[in-house]
Amino acid sequence: MSELTVRAPAKINLHLGVGAPREDGFHPLVTVYQAVGLYDDLTARAEPGWTLDVGLPDWMPAGAVPTGGENIVDRAADLLAAHHGIERSGAVHIAKAIPVAGGMAGGSADAAAALVALDRLWQLRTPDEDLLQLAAQLGSDVPFALLGGTALGTGHGEVVEPVEDRATWWWVVVPSEFGLSTPEVYRHFDEMFPDAPADPVPADALLRAIADADAWTLADALHNDLEAPAVDLRPELGELIETGEAAGALRGIVSGSGPTCVFLCGSADHARSLAADLSGAGHPVVLAANGPVAGAHLVSYA
Repeated sequence: MSELTVRAPAKINLHLGVGAPREDGFHPLVTVYQAVGLYDDLTARAEPGWTLDVGLPDWMPAGAVPTGGENIVDRAADLLAAHHGIERSGAVHIAKAIPVAGGMAGGSADAAAALVALDRLWQLRTPDEDLLQLAAQLGSDVPFALLGGTALGTGHGEVVEPVEDRATWWWVVVPSEFGLSTPEVYRHFDEMFPDAPADPVPADALLRAIADADAWTLADALHNDLEAPAVDLRPELGELIETGEAAGALRGIVSGSGPTCVFLCGSADHARSLAADLSGAGHPVVLAANGPVAGAHLVSYA
């Protein structure tokens, strides 16, 4: 196999409960992830040495994704190669479509895609359990990016358990021109909620809503403890949510730590109509996506 492409999805958090920081500095989380149909494609080609380049759509600012050895894909390659006692090699290209620094785990998706692609390119046959352990070392969202679908996340998000989800949910996604630092949002959460409980808000209501497979029930159950600090840092996010809900969204929330906002819709037609309305209201990039979708997976090889 000389070249292959792996596709990995964006994620949204249907529920994100955040507890007070532990002694190690991490915040305990209870989250329900959903993989949605916005993807980055990572193509890996057998070559001596190691190169990495990134292609961005017109709506992403130039230089939005680090290269020159600073990308999470470089770290994923090093980690997988070290696990097997080999040197990394290959020419890797990332075609971005997931918003950068937008709370949709685009970097984690790229890391998961790299683990899958390079494992095949280097013919390593790494067991799934080992890949998940390597993924957890790269970041809290990377194990979920491997699994996809809908899943319950605990710990600091890296312990994932698949959730049966029989429905198809429709979302409108509105990225922001400017990213928002996840550590900054967590610091602001600590400032705003110094008495946050040690145990995060459980996801029971959200899980019941998924089992009911009803969009209005899900809308009522959506929860994000990081929305308040994100909106406090960027008040225009709150204004966007109000605009989307006034335009007919069942519910709007900040995705993860933001600044991307997502809006739940009742159907594909509803999502297309809302996307058109928000685009007409002056938002330059508005995307529609369904979920849940598969995690990182092979889409082509040669």
